[in-house]
Amino acid sequence: MGLFSRNFDKPGPGVRKDEPRKKGAARFFELLFRDFWDLTKLSLLFCVCVFPTVVVFILGLIGFYTGYALILSLILAFPVGGALVAFVYYITKMMRDDPSYVWYEFKRKFKENYRQAAPAGMLYTAFIYAQLMLWGSMVMSGEPVGDIVWFFIALLSLLIFGMITPYIFLHFAYIDLKTFSIIKNSVLMSFGYFPRSFMGAILGGLIWTVLALFVPLPMVMLFVPVIALFGIPVSLLLCLSWIWPPFDKHFKIEETLIKRQEEEGEQE
Repeated sequence: MGLFSRNFDKPGPGVRKDEPRKKGAARFFELLFRDFWDLTKLSLLFCVCVFPTVVVFILGLIGFYTGYALILSLILAFPVGGALVAFVYYITKMMRDDPSYVWYEFKRKFKENYRQAAPAGMLYTAFIYAQLMLWGSMVMSGEPVGDIVWFFIALLSLLIFGMITPYIFLHFAYIDLKTFSIIKNSVLMSFGYFPRSFMGAILGGLIWTVLALFVPLPMVMLFVPVIALFGIPVSLLLCLSWIWPPFDKHFKIEETLIKRQEEEGEQE
């Protein structure tokens, strides 16, 4: 399957080899507090990549050449896939206790993957926009659950989307496969590890669900920069905390990287 055929740089200093890793919530908060500023920098770089498509999409929503703007927003989503790959890659480096320079790693993984990941990123963006328009129209109509069938279809599609897409971008980051094989593997893994995939999707979307249900829209709009900078990395960290362990175990990623590092050390 071409596993690890790409080049991986040497890891950073990390932590002591004999220091056991925390688990569960303790591990999540350890990573959150330890690498908070790296997460913020990652989010800022990601926001720079998605800024053009988001701005044009918003212009379309408010009636500025709506049809053309919506089409252009999807074209401008070309870098989204590469940015997501770089984002999840760096977070998993943190989870491997191998943090390094954010800008260098983000730039490197983006350049490696943006072409192959572009279609997936554009489809990812199209799905998000479609969901925003769907839920927005239901809220504006005053009957968000007017058609119970479509309501549950929308919820189910969000759940399946949240279960599968993180695996797709993890594959792009670590596994050298054709796009079709990556999508197929991601679908199989999301259901093969269903409990973890389900929890990853639920917790990864928790912040956005709370914002949508309990925070007034004017308040959300007022704090968009803060929400983007801190909500996105926390959501991804929550999601990856659940799905990274089975992904790592399935492909023996950390084990392979450690062996490679040891072999390189012996050669030196």
